[in-house]
Amino acid sequence: MIEIYLCDDEDAVRHQIQKALEWKIFVENYDMKVVQSAASARELLDAVENGRRGIYFLDVELKDEKWDGFRLGCELRRRDPHGTLVYITSYGDLAWRTFQYHLEAFDYIVKGPEPIGPAAAQCLEEIHARLLEEHQDPAEMFTLRIGEMVRHVPMRDILFFETASAPHHVFLHTSGSRMDFLGSLKELETQLGDSFIRTHRAYLVAADKIEAVDLKHNKLWAGGRECLISRAGKAKLRKKLGGDR
Repeated sequence: MIEIYLCDDEDAVRHQIQKALEWKIFVENYDMKVVQSAASARELLDAVENGRRGIYFLDVELKDEKWDGFRLGCELRRRDPHGTLVYITSYGDLAWRTFQYHLEAFDYIVKGPEPIGPAAAQCLEEIHARLLEEHQDPAEMFTLRIGEMVRHVPMRDILFFETASAPHHVFLHTSGSRMDFLGSLKELETQLGDSFIRTHRAYLVAADKIEAVDLKHNKLWAGGRECLISRAGKAKLRKKLGGDR
């Protein structure tokens, strides 16, 4: 599920956008949810889960000495490098500011005399369509940043994650590629849940990609690739897969 966060210090605007987004999600049956509708940057940041890809609707002109929408966007980019930012503003010529801050905003919604809800709902539809273009269900994608490039990998294509030799780096393995990105297996294990098994301190393997297990020699194979098994990994494998494969 994709989580949606909203931050605007105008109550009426915030409520309009929240109602429009929730109605759009309900009608279209999107695998999304508005999890926070905040009046301040701090309130929003307290609710954001690090490492999870989200969608953020942010007011540019927050009445806060420390935070405006762009500073908030920078902090969200640090926590969620692959999240989708949408800015809400009274001005239509602020695109250059997002380039200045390197924020890669998806869109801008300009406040005006007309209700803002329909524009927010249309924006969400376009975000969903963009995610679907990248592959299928946006909730079934793994997003990573490689340098300045953002990649979206279908979950079904991932064989396993492996600790890289460089500190704080992880390899993502598919049948045809190996991608190096910043991360940790501990964070990935929490993020990905039961569909992946931590078979070894250096390996996090997709459970449905395991083809064979050799517990005697502490090895398994996923997509034809060999991975290691530790003592703790054996216990996890037995619990997840059952028996002595």
